[in-house]
Amino acid sequence: MAKLKYKRILLKMSGEVFKGSLASGVDFGVVSDLAKRVKKVRDMGVEIGIVIGGGNIWRYRDNKASGKGGSGYELDRVTSDTMGMMATNMNALAFESVLNSIGCESVAFTAFQSPGAMKTYTVRRGRKAMRRGRVVIFGGGTGSPFFTTDSAAAMRALEMKCDVLMKATKVDYVYDKDPVRYKNAKKFTELTYDEVLKRELGVMDMTCASLCEQGGLPMLVFNLEKDGLIVKACKGAKVGTLISS
Repeated sequence: MAKLKYKRILLKMSGEVFKGSLASGVDFGVVSDLAKRVKKVRDMGVEIGIVIGGGNIWRYRDNKASGKGGSGYELDRVTSDTMGMMATNMNALAFESVLNSIGCESVAFTAFQSPGAMKTYTVRRGRKAMRRGRVVIFGGGTGSPFFTTDSAAAMRALEMKCDVLMKATKVDYVYDKDPVRYKNAKKFTELTYDEVLKRELGVMDMTCASLCEQGGLPMLVFNLEKDGLIVKACKGAKVGTLISS
């Protein structure tokens, strides 16, 4: 077995990734490819937890002005966030099913209780499943409105005593501005949480940064579209942007 720098990781993926080229919903071709990548990492002996957003199905910021279409009605934030938590449950169930279908034993838990559909999350259940080598998927966000899935990922990573929080994005590094729009965008290979907040880099929200900093949890921001980077990172190779206290 290869020597590992990170033996227990929390992988945070955007729900947007799950829709692939679809307008919304789940592109199972994309999800199957992601599952194979996760299995490759698990087969190295890495214990893996996963948090998936729900933006491919529902997200507050995309729908907060639901009355703009002429109805004059704006959906309540709590209701919208509740719908978002249910969306993360749907993604968690989809990924659990695909992982199990390729022989990568996994289990999905939720902090937003869904009796009859998913097991309710507790720290004890999560840790036990990870010790047994299962890929553990955490749905339902934090279980409460007003929190992002980035914050949920930080919480679960700390609760599971992970070595690192890996945030999968569409770019190779954290930049000072959008590298697609600005050719002179500056990339960072290392940052502190203080620098992320002071520079307003937007890679995470304040709650997530605060949790990671106080818990001494490093975050690795990398490009999910490039295959093999999670494997390289777990083996100690320099990948993406490392953010630490």
